[in-house]
Amino acid sequence: MKVSIFDVAKKSGLSVVTVSRVLNGAETVREKNRQKVLDAIKELDYRPNAAARSLARGKTGIVGLIVTTLQDSFFDAVVKELNEVLALHGYFLAVSVSTGIGSDEAHYLIQEDRVDGLILLSPMEEDNYIVELKRRNIPYVLIDNQKPENDAFSVTIDNYKGGYDAAKHLIDLGHTRIAHLSGQEMFRSTKERRSGFLQALEEKGIRPFEMVTGEFEIAFGYETCRRWIREGQLPSAVFAGDDNIALGVVNALMEEGIRVPDQVAVVGYDDQQISSQLHPHLTTVRQPADRIGLAAADMLLKRMDGTMKRGSNVKINPELIIRESTAATTNQ
Repeated sequence: MKVSIFDVAKKSGLSVVTVSRVLNGAETVREKNRQKVLDAIKELDYRPNAAARSLARGKTGIVGLIVTTLQDSFFDAVVKELNEVLALHGYFLAVSVSTGIGSDEAHYLIQEDRVDGLILLSPMEEDNYIVELKRRNIPYVLIDNQKPENDAFSVTIDNYKGGYDAAKHLIDLGHTRIAHLSGQEMFRSTKERRSGFLQALEEKGIRPFEMVTGEFEIAFGYETCRRWIREGQLPSAVFAGDDNIALGVVNALMEEGIRVPDQVAVVGYDDQQISSQLHPHLTTVRQPADRIGLAAADMLLKRMDGTMKRGSNVKINPELIIRESTAATTNQ
């Protein structure tokens, strides 16, 4: 098996950044640490590849990624695509799971000379990040950012269209008692999906059965649906703000022997792995993780090599994936 820079870092007990600096001949590395790296390189018979050789141009060869969680198959797919595309261009991806710019992990990545560029995936406190990144002159790209005013150098998803398409699908099936369960208000996607949903209903003169705001969690969908069952008032269809919420709704319905989609149709959002494994298979709105990752990597590479000077936003369309959890209504 080919030895990588990560193997050298592990063997030496130092970070990939430090190994990169040694390979680049940086004078800022302590002599003791430099020797540890050189000893590990010799012991492992490590031969720097094209990526490492590019460090001679004064770069670390590392791109940072800050994300709030990896316990999400959509985020996981985006990270996988980013890693593959950047590796083809000779960059290593350093991932930091961080809740904000003040965290140790985020602070470490943003320190001068640690990374050649940075990607923020669905960031919170994005204004603070942007100020710091600009101050340090670090090229960056945002994915799924929260504020439209920060759309320069960003890749976003047309969540309005996703909400509209989900609602229109249910309306076309004859549903008029349609509920919407959305995620936290802090997220731009929450508001955009809701706006698209409401627009589709308004065009047909339909009022929502109910609109409830909660969290992107299974428990939220489950508890809300349990309340409907207790009150004896069920919608004929539910548009859930993500697949976790949808899963909670389906679980509550099936516990009571309420058939999906015969009695209640359900649409999710994201097309996470569970969507095609749940029974019935979940109709959902897919966010194309591969296209999102590719667009973000391409934008950052252009920023890092200086070929992109002016801000640009790439907006990617989601796709409605129709499966078994939606059908024509028999319950109005």
